[in-house]
Amino acid sequence: MTVVDTSQNTPPREAPAAAPLRQVADQAHPDVASSAFPEPHLEVDQIQGNILPGFLKDHEMLLFLKIEQVTPCKAWLKELAPLIATAEEVLAFNRLFKALRVRRGRDTKAIQATWVNIALSYQALVALTAGTPNDVKRKDFSDQSFKNGMVKQASVLGDPTDVHAEGNPNNWVVGGTQNEADIIVIVQSDDRDDLLDQVAELEQSIHDAQAGVSLLRKEEGSILPGALAGHEHFGFLDGVSQPGIRGFVSTDATDVLTPRQNPLNPNHGKPGQELLWPGEFVFGYQGQDAGKPIEEPGDVVNAGPDWARNGSFLVFRRLRQDVGALHTFLHKTAQDLGIAPELLGAKVVGRWQSGAPLLRSGETDTPALGQNDCANNNFQYFHADTTPPDTGATPGSDGHCSVTGQTFPPAPEDQQGLLCPAFAHIRKTYPRDDITPAGSGTDPEQQSKTSAADTQKHRLLRRGLPFGEPSSSTIEQPISDSGERGLLFVSYQTSIENQFEFASQFWANDPDFKDGGTGFDLVIGQNGGGTRERTAKLLLAGNQAPTLTTKDEWVIPTGGGYFFAPSISALQMMYAG
Repeated sequence: MTVVDTSQNTPPREAPAAAPLRQVADQAHPDVASSAFPEPHLEVDQIQGNILPGFLKDHEMLLFLKIEQVTPCKAWLKELAPLIATAEEVLAFNRLFKALRVRRGRDTKAIQATWVNIALSYQALVALTAGTPNDVKRKDFSDQSFKNGMVKQASVLGDPTDVHAEGNPNNWVVGGTQNEADIIVIVQSDDRDDLLDQVAELEQSIHDAQAGVSLLRKEEGSILPGALAGHEHFGFLDGVSQPGIRGFVSTDATDVLTPRQNPLNPNHGKPGQELLWPGEFVFGYQGQDAGKPIEEPGDVVNAGPDWARNGSFLVFRRLRQDVGALHTFLHKTAQDLGIAPELLGAKVVGRWQSGAPLLRSGETDTPALGQNDCANNNFQYFHADTTPPDTGATPGSDGHCSVTGQTFPPAPEDQQGLLCPAFAHIRKTYPRDDITPAGSGTDPEQQSKTSAADTQKHRLLRRGLPFGEPSSSTIEQPISDSGERGLLFVSYQTSIENQFEFASQFWANDPDFKDGGTGFDLVIGQNGGGTRERTAKLLLAGNQAPTLTTKDEWVIPTGGGYFFAPSISALQMMYAG
């Protein structure tokens, strides 16, 4: 792993921060089994490690496989099974790594790891369980989108219907109409050479053992180099907003997966990070209930088959980014509006490139705010936050966030979108306490509460990494390019219909969410109509409300698939059967 000076540019980790190596019963580690709403013991020895807590590695290879013969495939899965990393193993490593980084004040090569996980399509599960007592057809999955597969759901996602368009499934490099994958194998490592060694070993096992599977494609990803570390190709800090997850991971009920680091709110991980019930992301646990306050659990979430417990749906999207097209749009449109192109970029995304949210930085970037994970996610849209806990005792440590020390302007309410536009990417994909169509009653305060509870039913655990070399284009000096770069998007959830597809269809792609005429999420939103034109209404000072319009697509789907990441015992059941 590259040694990084944490005082300057530490890549954010796309998961709740790991707890200290030594557990202590304190505010960050309460006894959650004895709380008002007892939290569950997470079976981390059964859950795959990239789901909880996330691999968090710098380098990745995704292998897409097709099942050719079922019986040899089962034998190959049996050989592969010991390599599958569990959440227990990954969490222990992440905690040790973080403890060393905190003590040494920088990333370290003292310990390194290479992890492997697996997920299977619905058709693969049908083939592997056929004729056994665990046959999927006996007790089927309830998520129809998973059973259909992404190609059949492309119209729901707004993908182009023109068969000649790059984003049409006919032209996808993997997962399309001609190359749907049955299995995805995820390999991540701290060191690229170690990654390639593990991938070579996997490929050799496929060829030598006549494994009954064929390799369709490989996709390599990694964090971007230098000053872009932790950012995506457009140049914006990524992975800031992830849900916290309730539950403890050992016999000690204070050994929580997500430390409670907000001294003003025990229902947060870090400030602004809502704690959600694990059934939203892993089957067999209680999930959220949109009719109750966020901190109260709902019913246990089941997938259908009993053996799906401790598993999760995996969504993959290969998203090519046209960096030059976005930068050109921002540069030219900002000139027409008489504002800085960097400000327009922040309006389109909802954050400055540093990660500083518009709600707490206004019209001036504040890089220190962007890098402060006690502050950069702590804001709402409907309500003002007058007493934010901003800093930790040691930046980057697991100490409590504090109301003392360096502070940043608190977030005001922004119901109309004067600061952060209603079409901004981060607001469209996570509306927080905005009033949404789910809001009930006539009182705006009550509508906000019910909307916020419903919003948490549509969250995702994101585990993506960029692919391709960085572009030379910048917002200040755009350069036309159409290179092969983008995001290997991976998310985990327990309802593809109500989480990934909902956020795509009813938030990002709906020009009338949150209000009529709001416009599309210009970053990832897709207009399923024939023109593909996207518009958004930008509110500026002086009652100006220009309409932004673009026919260019800056994020183009070029691959994808819906998969299920089974528990360790379920995987064993499949090859034993």
